Amino acid sequence: MKKRWIIPFGIAIMIIFGLGVNFYMDEEKLNKEMINIVYSGEAKNAFYTDLKDLDTKAFTEEGVIQSYEIDEKSINHNPMGGINVTVIINENPELYIKYTLDKFNGKLECGSASIAGKLSKLLGRWEENK
Repeated sequence: MKKRWIIPFGIAIMIIFGLGVNFYMDEEKLNKEMINIVYSGEAKNAFYTDLKDLDTKAFTEEGVIQSYEIDEKSINHNPMGGINVTVIINENPELYIKYTLDKFNGKLECGSASIAGKLSKLLGRWEENK
């Protein structure tokens, strides 16, 4: 009687394992696609444009924003659509902007953004001293 259950049990375990591997592979594929998008030229243009909007003198000696880098660990799928990504400013983890990258009218753009308090203050002080 026990032998009858061994084969169906083994098949069920193999199916569950197969589904788990398939789910993992789909997640890996999605993660690689998101990373490729975030590091694409189109995304770099979107970040550059948005950062220049925040700081018109960005990437110059007079600007608050001198450089940015993408926090690769922060890249994930936004359940509302698009890709969540954090951009670190001037190599300082306390100065960051959390973006949602998404396609608008067929063009990749920075959607919503959440700016770190310290960066916001720096940008505000810079604005006051214009």
